Amino acid sequence: MASKFRDLLVWQKSHQFVLDIYKISDQFPQVEQYSITQQLRKAAYSIPANIAEGCCRGYTAEVSRFSAIAKGSLGEVEYFLILAKDLGYLSQEDYLLLEAQCNEIGRMLNGLINSLKR
Repeated sequence: MASKFRDLLVWQKSHQFVLDIYKISDQFPQVEQYSITQQLRKAAYSIPANIAEGCCRGYTAEVSRFSAIAKGSLGEVEYFLILAKDLGYLSQEDYLLLEAQCNEIGRMLNGLINSLKR
């Protein structure tokens, strides 16, 4: 599975998600550059980064462990999206789009983890 992470649909979706997060968070107030914006982006790019790291370690247990870490980062992203929406930095439309992506990636991570347990 090493370096095959790019073939995983969950990695592809989470990478696109990061690109979307960067684009949308560019519109956040400048005062948030070193707080919510930075935290949201870091949590978002941790998702595909952890999937890649787990895959490149070459052991099924590591893929599973790093996928679980990616799920934790996804939870952080979900919170920061709620916060950004509630602070008025994120439109309802953008929030719903990103929330749907979170849900899809979460289901895919669960599927990957469950498939590795078999």
